[in-house]
Amino acid sequence: MSDHILDYAAVGVGPANMSLAALAHRIDGLQGACLERRESFSWHPGLLLPEATLQVSLLKDLVTLVDPTSPFSFLSFLSTTGRLYRFLAADFPAVLRTEFNQYLQWVAGQLPNLTFGADVRTVDFHGGAFHVRTDESEVTARHLVLGTGLTPSVPEPFRPFLGPTVFHSGEFLLRAPDVTGRRVVVVGGGQSGAEIVRHLATNSPAHSITWASRRQSFLPMDDSPFANDLYSPEYVRHFHGLPADRKARLLERQKYTSDGIDLQVLQDIYRLSYRDEFIENTPGRLRFLPDCRVTALEGGPDEWKLFTDFTDSSGLDAPAALAADIVILCTGYAYELPEFMASLAPRLRRTDGLLDVRDDFSLAWDGPSENRIYLQNGARHSWGVADPNLSLLAWRSAVILNSMLGETRYTV
Repeated sequence: MSDHILDYAAVGVGPANMSLAALAHRIDGLQGACLERRESFSWHPGLLLPEATLQVSLLKDLVTLVDPTSPFSFLSFLSTTGRLYRFLAADFPAVLRTEFNQYLQWVAGQLPNLTFGADVRTVDFHGGAFHVRTDESEVTARHLVLGTGLTPSVPEPFRPFLGPTVFHSGEFLLRAPDVTGRRVVVVGGGQSGAEIVRHLATNSPAHSITWASRRQSFLPMDDSPFANDLYSPEYVRHFHGLPADRKARLLERQKYTSDGIDLQVLQDIYRLSYRDEFIENTPGRLRFLPDCRVTALEGGPDEWKLFTDFTDSSGLDAPAALAADIVILCTGYAYELPEFMASLAPRLRRTDGLLDVRDDFSLAWDGPSENRIYLQNGARHSWGVADPNLSLLAWRSAVILNSMLGETRYTV
């Protein structure tokens, strides 16, 4: 493929670049390649809990909000797989993530330009094109699209101890820990922490489950209409044009429109706690510690001690340390420029250490303006709380494709 210059090379096949590929599929003459190091597609396999649901509308799929007639929509998936009427009759309050993963796998199976098992090692720029090298081949393209996703965030106190009994939530189902009769501590008060606590409390014979969070309480996601306006093209363009210091303040204020917990999950957990205390007569099996910061970890590998700091215990019996057999870190994700960008990284412009992202999602760099590096799902600091969310997936892909084409192929 090195002798042929494609229009774009996209690295990483997650929902972001799959959306790009699905919308690009209907553009005659546009040629691109999407490279993924995994052997097949799966969407956060470590967190595909059977009861977990999307926190967004089913219309916020790969394509619908930009191209409702696309054959790659979620509704098209339901129809093609013979389940549309049953889906309607089931009247789910939200789409199960396992079913959305089936949808994504269904789309992946129809897009011819997705290549799995292609681990990108280096990306260079010369001769007016990007040269993307894997162990077995080289792809040459005018534009580069980075869609490698977010990296698990692990706080410093835990890093030396990562292993079979201390791990990030993204590995939960992959590790499938045996929690029978064991003390489990879940660290982190966001959606993934809540889903794991609910899953363990419902399905496992753990001796105890302690949920610790730095947040003042286990707070629900703000899913009100005005909050959802923050996830519209109009608002994110407004946000992108604001000064950096104001963006930082707004990101903190708007946090719980995306990082809060689904209200149904919180209700389920509270009811499970009620059941334990008043019906099963096992009070204390579920323990909730908000406003709790874990400062250090000692012990292992079969028994751990987590040292805590309560800034405002609000009358709780605040322990100085927690005993655990298994520690699950629901501590979120952050964007990191992939290692294969080492040769191009010094050429990217930054402000206060953060990448400068233009209004077409291209990165500011010192190369030719006709060759662009687009960033998918790594520009929260520049585009706001919607950036890592599914809500504007199709819109962002359309903006990028319009930029590549130099024309308005999709209305954005």
